[in-house]
Amino acid sequence: MASAVPVSAVPLVFAAPLPEKAPTVKEAVEEYFSDIPILVSVARCESRFRHFNDDGTLHRGEVNEFDVGVMQVNEHYHLESAQKLKLNLHTLEGNLAYARYLYEREGTQPWSSSKKCWKGDAEKLAQN
Repeated sequence: MASAVPVSAVPLVFAAPLPEKAPTVKEAVEEYFSDIPILVSVARCESRFRHFNDDGTLHRGEVNEFDVGVMQVNEHYHLESAQKLKLNLHTLEGNLAYARYLYEREGTQPWSSSKKCWKGDAEKLAQN
């Protein structure tokens, strides 16, 4: 596990801005994580690229209702940190940016519960 970095010490600059117009959530995820393709696989497995439900409500986890959005970030553990970074986990932009922040600190561990689904993609990416 990476050493703890105080949230206040983390600059609010994220490597990949969201595209101007992404027709689908999947395309936005692919564009935003073009430099971290395993997170595209994680999003597919965690939410099937859904950030909002058909009725417009925020997509929440089927097993844990604290998991929110396309990246299924758990509000119980991460809401306070996201708020300190001025990121809104309920927006697509905030959800993706916090997932990047989390990945840069903990790798794929926060999404280990869905590893069976994306593990094969990780192995293929490691071979390339």
